[in-house]
Amino acid sequence: MADMRTLLDQTAALHHHLCPRQVLGVRIGLYAADLLGLELPQTGKQVFTFVETDGCFADGVAVATGCWLGHRTMRLVDYGKVAATVVDTCSGRALRLWPNPEARQRAGMQEPDAQSRWHAQLAAYQTLSAEELLCVAEVHLTVALQAIISRPGVRVTCETCGEEILNERQILVGGKTVCKSCAGESYWSSTPVRAGVIPFERALG
Repeated sequence: MADMRTLLDQTAALHHHLCPRQVLGVRIGLYAADLLGLELPQTGKQVFTFVETDGCFADGVAVATGCWLGHRTMRLVDYGKVAATVVDTCSGRALRLWPNPEARQRAGMQEPDAQSRWHAQLAAYQTLSAEELLCVAEVHLTVALQAIISRPGVRVTCETCGEEILNERQILVGGKTVCKSCAGESYWSSTPVRAGVIPFERALG
């Protein structure tokens, strides 16, 4: 298993700096590996991780666990929380980990001469024990992992917009197979056509 210094260097390289949330992400990954008895970061796909915020923290978790969005072994559930749930897909065990509410206070006490609270957290989060720094709870998923992971090579075409849908994300509406956007679950809406932009109707055909 990779040591913490190596993992911190790897996540720092992704951002050209190291910050307290990256350290928290790495520490969460390492603690989860210890509690679950796993060799992390993984090179396969045994472990699946949910992160509850994006940014530096998520990259720290990814580097330490070997779970990545691009490998389809990580899922962002955007609660705006510095927390992650690490799942051993073989045993079914799932651990949710997050910073102890007293972590910042403990960092200040451990690094009283630090240049700032930020610097105190950056240093102390690397040296506090996992028990002092983090909280952990064994949890049960309320979502089906297999439905999230889906099956390789599964694809259909939306009968409304004509776009391809991967990973069994289609919905049946009125007997038609459609994508979530066409079913009304879209995060975007159409805007007037600008110069150089292909109109939606022309793009279809």
